Amino acid sequence: MDSLKTSLEYLKGIGPNRAELIKNELKVSNYQDLLYFFPIRYIDRTRFYNINEIPKNNSEVQIKGTIVNLKIQSKKKGKILIASFRDKTGIIDLVWFRGYKWIKEKIKINSNYVVFGKISWYLNTPKISHPEIILENDFDKQNQLSIHPIYSSTEKLISKGISQKVLKNAIRSLFDRIGSNFIETIPRYLLSELNLMSKSEAINQIHFPSNLNKITYSSNRLKFEELFYLQLQLIRKNIVHKHKIKGLNFNKVGELFNTFYSNYLPFSLTKSQKRVMKEIRYDMGTGKHMNRLLQGDVGSGKTIVSFLSMLIALDNDYQSCLMAPTEILAQQHYDSLTSLSEKMNINISLLTGSTNVKERKFINNGLLDGSINIIIGTHTLIEDNVKFKNLGIAIIDEQHKFGVAQRSKLWKKNLLPPHILIMTATPIPRTLAMTAYGDLDISIIDELPPGRKEIKTFLKDDSKRLEVFSFIKKEINSGRQIYIVYPLIEESEKMDYKDLMDGYESISREFPLPKYKISILYGKMKPDNKKYEMDRFVNGYSQIMVATTVIEVGVNVSNASVMIIESAERFGLSQLHQLRGRVGRGDYQSYCILMSKYNKSDDAKIRLNTLVESNDGFKIADVDLKLRGPGNIMGTKQSGILQLKIADLIKDYDLLKLSRKIAIKVLNDDPDLIKTKNIEIRKGYSLLNLDKNIWNYIS
Repeated sequence: MDSLKTSLEYLKGIGPNRAELIKNELKVSNYQDLLYFFPIRYIDRTRFYNINEIPKNNSEVQIKGTIVNLKIQSKKKGKILIASFRDKTGIIDLVWFRGYKWIKEKIKINSNYVVFGKISWYLNTPKISHPEIILENDFDKQNQLSIHPIYSSTEKLISKGISQKVLKNAIRSLFDRIGSNFIETIPRYLLSELNLMSKSEAINQIHFPSNLNKITYSSNRLKFEELFYLQLQLIRKNIVHKHKIKGLNFNKVGELFNTFYSNYLPFSLTKSQKRVMKEIRYDMGTGKHMNRLLQGDVGSGKTIVSFLSMLIALDNDYQSCLMAPTEILAQQHYDSLTSLSEKMNINISLLTGSTNVKERKFINNGLLDGSINIIIGTHTLIEDNVKFKNLGIAIIDEQHKFGVAQRSKLWKKNLLPPHILIMTATPIPRTLAMTAYGDLDISIIDELPPGRKEIKTFLKDDSKRLEVFSFIKKEINSGRQIYIVYPLIEESEKMDYKDLMDGYESISREFPLPKYKISILYGKMKPDNKKYEMDRFVNGYSQIMVATTVIEVGVNVSNASVMIIESAERFGLSQLHQLRGRVGRGDYQSYCILMSKYNKSDDAKIRLNTLVESNDGFKIADVDLKLRGPGNIMGTKQSGILQLKIADLIKDYDLLKLSRKIAIKVLNDDPDLIKTKNIEIRKGYSLLNLDKNIWNYIS
């Protein structure tokens, strides 16, 4: 039997030139790739429609009947051929815009034909353009009555003569060469328990289905297999991490933690925060390495949880660090933790790209001799010259802002790796979070602190701008402050979006000095200028902050009550939710106003309406996930669509949950996959390409 790594060029009807084209266009280069190049849909040629029951959509239909009339009609762009096609229930026009002379000569009036094609409707009247037509007798002889798979293709392939027929024939030729029996990768007991068909039957039926039900069953079998091995890999990695990586043992909760909790905690913890703290305390006290994701919506109180975790480390004579993606966010954390600990003897320092050489040397010495208890910083914390005496816990905020390689450098700052707590304010549905962060344990803060008012969100277009300006003035007169965020710094010829500088000038005209004062903030500003503008706003000297998304995270001004987002259709849903979270941090009613052009794409409408209708970050995450896809969850890529062969993490969510449940059950019973009943899983797992892809199909 040929190897599955054999090039496609050796298949009948392909050859070197076509093989190279298919490789470039479809990323299909060998027999294995083609075997798992699954159909994207199917055409059911087993059913015949009567003309009077044709569905009122653009679906494909097959009809038996007779061509009773032919006529050539002149149009502006040339002549067209129209055939009147009749069955016992009605009549429909068949239309050809090209090749009409040849088609007219071939058609036999008053003969019985089978017609197949895509319906189009105009003024409640259907027609079929460029249908397939075949004499009924020939149709019966050729045994055309079957379900036809349709494969993904490109215009270039079609223009070079690589049609659906060529692809189907190539797959048929492949089966003829390699046979149709494939190595089973799911054990018999699971096939029976889950009512799944065998691997061989699934692959045969996905390409050559005998009926519509077989498509569903074969698809489910292959989707389960893909998701099962994905979950198996993730869960096994977590188990290995927990059992083989020794961690620091923080076996006491001591004076610092208890003093702060009893005397200085600024508010009562929510039930969610208490539950999460219990999970973290347990992890750090087991002697195993903690690797935990702390997931919570904007304003849910992750910072206080991280500080309490640091205090546990300090009580056990270990240092802590918190790494943030921007200087603004690092400064914000520094200010927050300094404020929380002002009545306690804790030495906290800040290290960012703006820290001068003299201060940096002082901080490095303090970390090395242990006199600095907590260090807050940006990516500067992972530089080689930053060394600790005894780093006990590393907290990473908004971890998606850092590369995988960057984050891993923190783990190497100690002889024993520090406990890791990753925080994110971008909620992810729980099972998908378990998939996206399969080697992490997950804690979720799913409630906001009591008394926090819901932010009211509105969608406005340019015709309402004066109304919005009037509202801003009313809020400023009440003593509040305003954010106005723009997507671009300078005008773009390709994008019709308001830019920051133009916006600053127009806002300055509408809100002139000396009555109004405006700050401006964007990423390319010098750090000192950023700090100056930010301080003006924080201290209440300026009432309006005009900014780019540099304020997406880390800006915490309790007096700011209005967030205006210009060209809101330009932003992603997660980013809009983050920006909205910059207000609503005080006792005042807060508002988010989404300014958008009147004509928007369908996706933009969904994003903006979702934000108007909900403040729930987890609901918003669901919509965002459906719009954008979950990204590459095993590699360093962190956006875009996860490259699964057949499963879809959104559409197949229930199957994803089932596959995870079964993977956990299998590994709990047989962690090393050594039992005889799991021999198929062990073989399948050993063949996975663990380094390059989430799933490399096994045959």
